[in-house]
Amino acid sequence: MRLADEAYALGAAETADTYLNIDAMASAAVRAHADAVHPGHGFLAENADFAQAVIDAGMVWVGPKPETIRVLGSKVAARRIAAEVVEFAREHGLPIAIKAVYGGGGRGLKVVHEPDEVAAAFESAMHEAEVAFGNGDCFVERFLARLWHVEVQVLGDQFGTVLAVGTRDCSLQRRNQKLIEEAPAPFLAAETVRELERAAVAICSRAHYESAGTVGFLVDDGTMSFMEVNTHIQVEHPVTEAVTGVDLVAAQLAIAEGAPVEAVPGLESGVTPEPRGGHAMEFRINAEDPSLGFVPFPGVVESLQVPTGPGIRFDSGVAAGDSISSRYDSMIAELIVKASTRAECLRRAERALAELHIHGVPTVVPFDKAVLESADFGAGADWRADDDVSNANFRVYTRWIEEELLPNLPSETLEDWRRAGERAMGERRRAG
Repeated sequence: MRLADEAYALGAAETADTYLNIDAMASAAVRAHADAVHPGHGFLAENADFAQAVIDAGMVWVGPKPETIRVLGSKVAARRIAAEVVEFAREHGLPIAIKAVYGGGGRGLKVVHEPDEVAAAFESAMHEAEVAFGNGDCFVERFLARLWHVEVQVLGDQFGTVLAVGTRDCSLQRRNQKLIEEAPAPFLAAETVRELERAAVAICSRAHYESAGTVGFLVDDGTMSFMEVNTHIQVEHPVTEAVTGVDLVAAQLAIAEGAPVEAVPGLESGVTPEPRGGHAMEFRINAEDPSLGFVPFPGVVESLQVPTGPGIRFDSGVAAGDSISSRYDSMIAELIVKASTRAECLRRAERALAELHIHGVPTVVPFDKAVLESADFGAGADWRADDDVSNANFRVYTRWIEEELLPNLPSETLEDWRRAGERAMGERRRAG
C-alpha cells in the first residue's frame, strides 16, 4: 500500500465486511476509476459473482470468465461429486477428505480418520469455509496418502488457445497448507510430465479457459489423479516464472486486454515451451511458531533483515514496524531461490535462510532449515558437495511433515526451535 498512488478504506475490520464483501470491493474500484481488477489470490479470487460484478460495473476482469469460474472454480462441478458425507464414508471407507468448494490454502479442509468424527468435521469445514471464503459449500472424497501434489500452470486466451507453462511440486504441506514449492516438479519421468500437461490443457480447453490457471494432480509412481482447477494466480507462481522466463501476471494483463497467448514473451511459438533448465524453490515465511505446532503468532515485526545475492528474490508487503493481524493469513513474505540445478538451489536456499532475520514474531524459518537437512527432501543426494542426483530418492509426500519429519525430530531440534522463537520475540518482550 505504501507504493499506491491512492488508497480507499473499506470501513471495517472483519473480512466478511471488507475483502469478502463484493459490493464494497467493486465500489472501491469504481471510486478509484479503475479500468480493470486483478483479484490476486485468496478472498474473492475464485468468486464468480465478484467477477460478474466487476464486469457489470464496466471494468475488465483479469481472469477467466465468470461462467468458467463456476464450472472449474467450483470443485463440486469440476469433480461431479454429490454425496452425503456420512453415507459416503460408510460406503467408501476412511480416511476421507472434506473440502470447501471455493477453498484453498488448507482452509475449509478436514481429513477424517474415525467414523464418529465425520459429522462434526463436516460442520467445522463448512463454518471455516464460510468465514474464509464467504461460501460454506463443501464436498467429500477419499483421502489418499503418500502422494505428490503436482501442479500444471496454464495460460488460455479468448481465441481458444491453452498452453501448459511448466509444472510445480507442492507436496511439502502442513495441515494441507503449502509451505515449500519448487519448479519444475522434481524427479518425474518425462512421459509423466507430458501426460500431466496434456491432461491440464484438455481440461481447460474444454472449459474455454482464459487467463492464468492451475490444474492440480495427485501423483505416485504409477497413477495420476485430477484434483482441482484453481482459477486464479497461485502464491507459488514465482517459481514457474523463474524457470520459464514467462511473466505470468503480465500475461494475465495482456490476455485481459485481448492479446493471444502467442503474444506473451516466451510463448511466441504457440506451443508448450521446452524447459529452459534451472530450478527454483519458494519458501513461505509465515509468522508461526513451529515449536508449538505451527500456531499463528500475530504481533509486530520489530526488525527485518532480508537475504540478497544471485538468484534470490524476496516478495513481501511487510516492513519493520508492521503488524501481523490475527484476522488474516500469517504469511510475512515469500523467499524465492533460483539456480542452475536443484542441488545449487538448495545451497543458495541454505545461505538465504541463514541471512534472513525477523524479530518481533516467531517464524517457520527454523522448520525450513530442518527440511533442508532432511535426506528425504534432499533426495539422498549430497547436494552440498555436488550436483549429482543420479541416485536421487525423493521421499517427500503430502503428509510427510506430520507423519515423518516432526515425529522423528530430535528433542534438541525442537528445543532449538523454541529458543529461536524466544529470540525472535526478545525485543517485543523487553518492550513489554
